[in-house]
Amino acid sequence: MERPYTFINSAMSADGKISTKERKQVRISGSVDFDRMDELRATSDAVMVGIGTVLADDPSLTVKSVERRAKRKDSGHEENPIRIIVDSQARTPIDADIFKKGKGTRIIAVSQSAPVERVNALGNTAVVIVAGENKVDLSELVVRLKMMGINRLMIEGGASLNFGMLSSGLVDEIYSFVGNLIIGGTSSPTLVDGVGFEENEICGLEFVSCDRMDDGVLLKWRVNAAQAFD
Repeated sequence: MERPYTFINSAMSADGKISTKERKQVRISGSVDFDRMDELRATSDAVMVGIGTVLADDPSLTVKSVERRAKRKDSGHEENPIRIIVDSQARTPIDADIFKKGKGTRIIAVSQSAPVERVNALGNTAVVIVAGENKVDLSELVVRLKMMGINRLMIEGGASLNFGMLSSGLVDEIYSFVGNLIIGGTSSPTLVDGVGFEENEICGLEFVSCDRMDDGVLLKWRVNAAQAFD
């Protein structure tokens, strides 16, 4: 299957949580990690999030650095990477920050079961891709993205999208900043949630590097989805 090179970038607490039990965004990393994330965005063809992240955090997903935006434009690209929302039922608010902030292409991926009126409303401000019957078929989606010229895809969550991409074998690497705080909570989302893996399906990782950054560490893993633990 021809698909983009895909990596997950996330920040989590020392106990593996990416937000609070109210699903409110928490500042986990510092300025050095934020700058690293901005560089990853600037060097990616597209950034993708799930609808849960949009509804909880309302991110703009733009490149913050003026210099990096200028460098993208000088190389013939839009100043921001293509911004993609995986939104099976077309629940993205039409006044979301992703539409109000920053120039560039937006894509909303929906399923065939999404309400037509919502799909049409989103189609006025974004490119709509229909993939999958009742929920977005991620494997079909990434093939379509590759056909559109997206070769490097950055995933910024949330936990359900991370699981969907990993369980479908669509992720190559994971960058995870681990911060110096404890969030706790059985209902607080972790780096990867979803329904979870069965024991014979667990996704194997290959350690790449560990670097101290801000008041935490940045872990880098290579994903070997075909390697499950026995």
